[in-house]
Amino acid sequence: MHEITIFSGSAHRELAAAICHHLDVPLAPSRVTRFANDCLEVQLLANCRERDVFVVQPLVPPVQENLVELLLMLDAARGASAARITVVMPHYAYARSDKKNAPRISIAGRLVADLLQTAGADRVLTMTLHSPQVHGFFGVPVDHLHALHELAGHFRGSDLGNSVVVSPDLGNAKEASRFARLLGLPVAAAAKERLADDKVVISSIIGDVAGKDVVVLDDEIARGSTILELLDRLAEHHVASVRVACTHGLFTDGALARIGEREDVAEIVCTNTVPVPGAERAAKLTVLSIAPALAEAVRRIHNGESVSVLFEEHYN
Repeated sequence: MHEITIFSGSAHRELAAAICHHLDVPLAPSRVTRFANDCLEVQLLANCRERDVFVVQPLVPPVQENLVELLLMLDAARGASAARITVVMPHYAYARSDKKNAPRISIAGRLVADLLQTAGADRVLTMTLHSPQVHGFFGVPVDHLHALHELAGHFRGSDLGNSVVVSPDLGNAKEASRFARLLGLPVAAAAKERLADDKVVISSIIGDVAGKDVVVLDDEIARGSTILELLDRLAEHHVASVRVACTHGLFTDGALARIGEREDVAEIVCTNTVPVPGAERAAKLTVLSIAPALAEAVRRIHNGESVSVLFEEHYN
């Protein structure tokens, strides 16, 4: 098999370095230059010819900046005669733009997928897409991982005798059910309606949560509007405690502080798919590393082995 070479964009070098550590390979250097007209230039400072190249870059704020940098890195690797180029994109921000729900709007999730392929991506490794159908937007193979094993492993260390998993909306109920099975817990779900990007209404909670220790599972938390609305509804059911878990802890606009200052929230848990702003100052926050899972997926892709075993519920 061709030798492996791993590059990192600017979005999350710490995660890229952790992946390389688990694989025992060096992180290849690269350089980004900004010209006077604000255009970017990327130079890969390691040999790519006939190499199996992986580029680590989650799409996190500033999303457009990181996206263009990723496209330039893919183009540079393709121009340098890489044998295969895999995008390691733990967070795909444009996965939220997955349907046409108003006249004359773009479906950016599909468009950006096309751009990645045009730039040179032969394969994509991602984690916990906001909508499962986004997988089908890509015209190249996609390995779609989840962080349920890492999150479940964390909660297994707690007393779960009176606990229930709650999904903040019906769209995430399937993932919440899988998570609940890993923990041997019942599941409930909120009936949510989104009125605007920062405004949601939860009309009811389907399932028994009264007096329970609640574990809320979401795919990502940005402004935290859904979680804060859910906390208000759970309080009306007099739950005993609440712990909030998600894969992508974006926590924009001070969301981490707003959720953490709630007395009914005992813990906030996320993974390091994205750099977590303010993590060092959040006493209730626990950040779990998904670098081992991503590294194992990279190793399996490189060696031509099955990646599907990482999806199985018995995998640890």
